[in-house]
Amino acid sequence: MGMVFGKIPIETPKHEVIHSTNDYEIRKYPPSVVAEITYDPAQFNSDKDGGFTILANYIGAFGKPQNQKPEAIAMTAPVITKAAAAAEKIAMTAPVVTQGGGGELVSMAFILPSKYVKADETPRPVDERVVIREEGEKKYGVVRFSGVARDKVVAKKVEKLKGCLERDGVKVAGDFVLARYNPPWWTLPAFRTNEVMIPVK
Repeated sequence: MGMVFGKIPIETPKHEVIHSTNDYEIRKYPPSVVAEITYDPAQFNSDKDGGFTILANYIGAFGKPQNQKPEAIAMTAPVITKAAAAAEKIAMTAPVVTQGGGGELVSMAFILPSKYVKADETPRPVDERVVIREEGEKKYGVVRFSGVARDKVVAKKVEKLKGCLERDGVKVAGDFVLARYNPPWWTLPAFRTNEVMIPVK
């Protein structure tokens, strides 16, 4: 019942808040290992969250884990989505970068449990579209909000956060990512936790 009202009973990334204002937080995140898929939403009937099931199958959220051990991997929060960078589009193989709808590619990632510290020690995916990679320490400007993370809502949050960071002399170091902490099929919209995160120097 707690999940319906926004309780997050799974592991979330540890971080240090190094600066806080009424408008945002600056957080430092330690290195992590992520499972990621990059895709054209047109492959999933224009569903920007179409990669979720593939990642969930990798960790075994819906049954037998689709990794080479196979080893069940605990679900964590948040689920991270972002527009795929041009360099990522070039690096990916053809089945992933097909753009039938001509739309922007999306990258979705699960941050794996903290017990996984090296990509090469992590269970290998059966599905070659899933990439396991290490992320180094990062700093983000972060704003939290509730409700449904619709594109227009997210765009407004990003614009406001960028403005606040620039106002305070914080240098933006990349494009934003969207972090969503609650399963939409369980949690009432008003109780969902979302964050817009912009990398900063």
